[in-house]
Amino acid sequence: MNNSFPGRIDPVFSTLEPAAVWAHFSALCRIPRQSKAEGGLRDEIQNWALARGLSATVDAAGNLLLRKAASRGMEEAPGVVLQAHLDMVCEKNTGSAHDFSRDPIQPLCRDGWLLAEETTLGADNGIGVALILAAFADDSLTHGPLEALLTVDEEAGMGGAHGLQGGLLQGRLLLNLDTEEWGEFYLGCAGGLDVNVHRDGRAEALPAGFTAWRIDLRGLRGGHSGIDIDAERGNAIKLLVRVLRDLESRFPLRLAELNGGSARNALPREASATLAVPVRDGDALAASLVAWQSLLREELRGVDEALEIDFTAASVEEVMSPGDQFIWLASLAAAPHGVRRRSLSVEGVVETSNNLGMVAITPSRGGCNFMVRSLIESGSSALADEIVALFALSGTAAEKAGHYPGWTPNPASPLLALCQSVYWRQFGAESTVQVIHAGLECGLIAARYPGLDMVSFGPTIRGAHAPGERVEIESVGRAWQLLTAILAAVGAGAASDASDASDDLLRVRVAESMA
Repeated sequence: MNNSFPGRIDPVFSTLEPAAVWAHFSALCRIPRQSKAEGGLRDEIQNWALARGLSATVDAAGNLLLRKAASRGMEEAPGVVLQAHLDMVCEKNTGSAHDFSRDPIQPLCRDGWLLAEETTLGADNGIGVALILAAFADDSLTHGPLEALLTVDEEAGMGGAHGLQGGLLQGRLLLNLDTEEWGEFYLGCAGGLDVNVHRDGRAEALPAGFTAWRIDLRGLRGGHSGIDIDAERGNAIKLLVRVLRDLESRFPLRLAELNGGSARNALPREASATLAVPVRDGDALAASLVAWQSLLREELRGVDEALEIDFTAASVEEVMSPGDQFIWLASLAAAPHGVRRRSLSVEGVVETSNNLGMVAITPSRGGCNFMVRSLIESGSSALADEIVALFALSGTAAEKAGHYPGWTPNPASPLLALCQSVYWRQFGAESTVQVIHAGLECGLIAARYPGLDMVSFGPTIRGAHAPGERVEIESVGRAWQLLTAILAAVGAGAASDASDASDDLLRVRVAESMA
């Protein structure tokens, strides 16, 4: 038996229930799992599964596929695929020395939540992975044939789901465990794509009599660029560009660098600029920044009033040409960010949005990234085309890339009816059905497996994609209770009449449970 995974549980998890779920999440906190660098974790899990006598294979895209035989008497039940992604968004606060490539996440418990203070926690989607591994580890559970699809590179472009081949999965039902609001079943999600912008520049020497300064705008909450896009939180890039545009109207300002954001699917929390002004204007520049800090704090009161603008001396040798500076600042000021349109068919849900997530510009070259989402294909295409057209006005290259489809809701889903019925029996309350303005892998999986019936659920997670990310401990236990009950219900439907076809068995079980 492989003893390295999940290994010794961190003391912070020692009193949490269900113990098996938290033991696996403890291991995930210990093992680095940046997007595109999940191989070490995947190998640990594969070796663990093989040591337990499970089937464990890696496909051409790097995804891990586990299989577990049905419980005795449940062999004829519809096969269930449990799905989650191995990677996490790696965000940390300024000043944190944490290295996501080698350092373990440092979680703590507070007021019923598990959180990481200085970094992301990785509950998105580590809790989903932990739930799946706990199910595969527990031989006392009742279930039909089980598969686990643990994908890679979800957060940086859904590379694993894009590379998933047809014909690998045998199950007829899929439970995605990558949503963040307990009590809701998700039946659809937004699709989207990226717009990547690039422009070469012409560097110029620092003018004589100019002195360099660095401006840091920080202290914003950030968050998930889909789920939190309508929360009216500040975008550090857009705010700093606004400040710079005002400063260049007041002073003969020369910009040297502009940087902001660190993940395409996270709201930018921090941005910085290095610039130069005549020596005589240093004090006036500082006073302007103090005024801007007060103004922006007032504008963002109740949302992001912790915003700070720092002003320190710097050293530069080159600055952007006036033409390049004008194009970048004007284009970024004009570029869309935020909610474009709310859905007219799904109440309370954003239909189309865009996140200006990253920018990195120097005197000789620069680039930025926009992540566009929409519940309808034409919505994301139209907004992406608008961004491309904006930059085309200045001859700046902008290319669309990384398209992924949305997940079209099926309100008549038999699996959804079963899940809602089980939820009612377990918790004595109604669940809700929702469509999420975020990218789940269900859309890509559905394109490869069009007959797969899919539902998504999970525990309550707050602040995903930002430092301070937290998961509600009680909701993890409830998610485990629900998952195991659904698996038993699917299996029990088959055991009640082994002569029926799989689809009919599921429908019979749903009808009985709803009666």
